[in-house]
Amino acid sequence: MCPSLPSSFLLSLLSLLCFSPYTALAIASSPADSISNSRSDYHEQLILRPLPLSTLLASFNFRSNTSLSAFEAHNFRFFPRSLGQILEHAGTRELHLRFSLGRWDAESWGARPWNGAREGGTGVEMWAWLEADTDEEADRKWLTLTNALSGLFCASLNFIDSTRTTRPVMSFQPEGNHIDANATNMHLLYGVLPHEVVCTENLTPFLKLLPCKGKAGIASLLDGHKLFDSSWQTMAIDIRPVCPEDGECVLQIEQSIDMVLDIDRSKRPRDNPIPRPPPAHEMKCNTSKPYHAHDTCFPTDSAANQDWSLSQIFGKPIKGTCPLTDPTVSPVCIQVPDSRIVFASEGAVEKKNPDQTSRCFDFPAENDFEIFLPAPEAQDGSVVIEHVAKPETPLLYAERSFTGHGQERGGVQTILRNPSPDQEVEFIYMESLPWFMRIYLHTISARVDGQPGKADSLIQEVYYRPAVDRARGTQLEVRMTVPPASTVFLTYDFEKSILRYTEYPPDANRGFDVAAAVITILNKDKSGGNGRNSRFAAYSLRTTTLLCNLPTPDFSMPYNVIIFTSTAIALAFGGMFNILVRRFVAANEGPESGLKKGVNKLKAKLAGILKKGRKESAPAVAAEEEKKAW
Repeated sequence: MCPSLPSSFLLSLLSLLCFSPYTALAIASSPADSISNSRSDYHEQLILRPLPLSTLLASFNFRSNTSLSAFEAHNFRFFPRSLGQILEHAGTRELHLRFSLGRWDAESWGARPWNGAREGGTGVEMWAWLEADTDEEADRKWLTLTNALSGLFCASLNFIDSTRTTRPVMSFQPEGNHIDANATNMHLLYGVLPHEVVCTENLTPFLKLLPCKGKAGIASLLDGHKLFDSSWQTMAIDIRPVCPEDGECVLQIEQSIDMVLDIDRSKRPRDNPIPRPPPAHEMKCNTSKPYHAHDTCFPTDSAANQDWSLSQIFGKPIKGTCPLTDPTVSPVCIQVPDSRIVFASEGAVEKKNPDQTSRCFDFPAENDFEIFLPAPEAQDGSVVIEHVAKPETPLLYAERSFTGHGQERGGVQTILRNPSPDQEVEFIYMESLPWFMRIYLHTISARVDGQPGKADSLIQEVYYRPAVDRARGTQLEVRMTVPPASTVFLTYDFEKSILRYTEYPPDANRGFDVAAAVITILNKDKSGGNGRNSRFAAYSLRTTTLLCNLPTPDFSMPYNVIIFTSTAIALAFGGMFNILVRRFVAANEGPESGLKKGVNKLKAKLAGILKKGRKESAPAVAAEEEKKAW
């Protein structure tokens, strides 16, 4: 007889078998110590950070590792097989994919999460390093990669053609460990679709790449209604080779979702979603104002609506932890000062970090996890603003807009502001423009607001690749600096092309989307060992997309011309046809028409019936009169 096993062990083993078929194979063919080591190949973590203006930043991070030998042998465990086969077929060494919506409010929310490394411009953004001997081969592999990823993520990546593809020279550098990163067979290609609408169809394939498929762990909070109702959100997939100093090289896939949720809107019940002003006794007032009184309230921005729970924000608690995740990594962390009180579910263990600005929680794998953050209040009931973490100041602020007027020419102005009082910022500014925006390269200029004499030394290097009509877009990269505590205006002029009638989209009057500019801030203290730049990328950000209005024809004119021409031809042809074919005679000479002939026949028939009836009734009338005479 087999020895009896504890029921808890059987349940945990069953959960492993249910969540991953590759884990079942590992249990059957590998010893127990290999299973424990494989747990460190995957981990997930949720970081919650309250922001001003009653918002909350939720950052989901999922990371999986697989050895290069196992990947080449097609031994997929945590790495998704569907994505691995695409990368191998297209010869992809490193891949970065972004799905983004909304605008990051740097003035209110501060620095971007992950230093902007997981951020993308509005729409879909993608860049990859491909292994190819020639540029033509790289273009073919790029086309294969975009078409395959288009079907995998239910996106329009197949529309990234040659007009939307560029080859950056200074802006991007490999994040992975490539031995031959500077070799000639490594080709970097970058494509963007600013008009792509990100929706639930892109979230579902994203969750299917996870080992637990969004059924357990922090991924159970991800819901399309909450994600796409946020003020700003981005989904990122990064695949790169990583070679540790004391181990085998691995292929790492990192999936992350960052969203900024409006706490007030997220807490509204679904049965009563109409926003209503809060009662007077629930308003959070700033008591530091001199005009504060019992009947006068100035609403505070940084601490309003800072009381929330996971169930209120996401509609449900976390469904335990994924059985495949690394147990040494805390699944949930929240960035609040130590002075704040945070309540967690029963059985959760709180661990405060030494920085005194964040804490993490560990909880049992089989229990649901709930967290509640009450609003910080003093003894008099007023909100304590000091207990709210202040956002980190970004290294650079950037704004971009169109200038000029008319439908023939225009201009682009980018405002770059350095908030540091004593350090200059060096960065690379890259724009990937459509071919119908023809840049006047001699008009590129940079000036410091209030200091026109320092404009000559701002732009250090310019890389410009002109557009080819209907074949290639414009690529512009500028290496420049912004002095401390200064604002720089980068401007240039361009000319608008006139498209063909068939090249306009159905919503041509709306305008054409122009992709966001990519700004890569460089760190002078470090060197990029395997990158293309002599500086280390310390921070990156994207500007907002633009909407360019082109000369648009009146698309109703073809319809009007068709109707007018058809009417003229019908009148002319009809009259000529009647003159040539028909014979004009007098009315009494012409044959009777069908209706008149039928009426005459009916009259004659009725007259015959009446006449016959009179003849038959005449003898009977005469006999009746003779009787009366007798």
